[in-house]
Amino acid sequence: CGGSVSDSSGMLQSPNYPGSYPNNADCVWEIQVENNFRVTLTFRDIAMQSGTCQYDYIEVYDGPLHSSPLLGRFCSGSFPTYVSSSNMMSVRFHSDSRYSFRGFQAHYSSIPAGHNTTIQCLPDYMHVVVSRQYLQSQGYSARRVTLSDSRCRPTVTVQEVVFNIPYSGCGTTQEENNDTINYSNTIRIASSGSIIKRKKNINLHISCRMLRKSWQQVVYAAEDTVDVSQHQFGRYDMNITFYDSPAFLRQVRSSPYHVGLNQNLYLQACLHSPDPNLRVAVSTCVASPDPRDFNTLAYYLVKNGCPRDPSYATYSSPSSHFARFKFNAFEFMSRHPSVYLKCQMLVCRLGDRSSRCHRGCRARARARRDTSSAEDEMEVVVGPLQLREEDAPSG
Repeated sequence: CGGSVSDSSGMLQSPNYPGSYPNNADCVWEIQVENNFRVTLTFRDIAMQSGTCQYDYIEVYDGPLHSSPLLGRFCSGSFPTYVSSSNMMSVRFHSDSRYSFRGFQAHYSSIPAGHNTTIQCLPDYMHVVVSRQYLQSQGYSARRVTLSDSRCRPTVTVQEVVFNIPYSGCGTTQEENNDTINYSNTIRIASSGSIIKRKKNINLHISCRMLRKSWQQVVYAAEDTVDVSQHQFGRYDMNITFYDSPAFLRQVRSSPYHVGLNQNLYLQACLHSPDPNLRVAVSTCVASPDPRDFNTLAYYLVKNGCPRDPSYATYSSPSSHFARFKFNAFEFMSRHPSVYLKCQMLVCRLGDRSSRCHRGCRARARARRDTSSAEDEMEVVVGPLQLREEDAPSG
């Protein structure tokens, strides 16, 4: 139950609905719609163990589960509606080991955010667009919209003022705060140059935050006559590539990748980010014949930083943005026509000795995480791998 939801509208419901939900369920749905849209969620049916909502309950969060405000927790009563402040909302359903009921059904859809300033956190920069119609309606000129670093100029079109703000330039600052890494800048909108000002200057504070598996994007206005507040979420950009030797000079571009049964396979994970203070490490790599199911028939090469296959090994990398490793084609491949790999990669702050990237195999899943470490975990699926015909089993 649970999972990531990205359609513009849809239905959520408890497991087995309208039948009785199972005991000891803990389901989390992450709803993520388009940038500059919001999520509206309306419950149509609720039948659960009522009372104090201590045992069976539904929780709705205004963004990711572990880092966002709780919008509501309930188990009975009227059918509520919630609207997110961003393009992301999380819904958690929990049941205990006692009574079971019909559960819930809810409908979600996306609605325009309705703001005149939009932001996207792209892999290399923040893309910010300010509407010229909005500026004109408030009595401001597009010529007076600048960054803190006035050398970084926007592109001004008939309808918009567009900034592409790099994470490592144009006055962008970096700050670590608990489990986030914040990249911030300020767009300044000055009023007229006359001595007597009828309007205040506007400071649009822009920030992109590395948060769990996503980027959080924030715009808010300081000392402004109009309140502008916007939150959005995006994704990191990372890929994993096969190479033909431990020199890591020539990529393997064929798909499927045909390999011998005892052949060594060399992989490189690459994080595309301009921030030089990030580090990449391998957490878990698991093989499966089904690219959508890595639980039923699974073969672990490495798990929580601890090798499970004796042939697994890591290599030194030319940059902290790369993670290089290898393993030997395994007997698991001979039992399936195609095999896929799903690797969970860690992104941590460079030099953070408390991070899971630094601790390696000692950072097991059951270990308590140091809340001062800012780190992110991403999943990448690669494949298929297939045995060469001369190595494939006959019959």
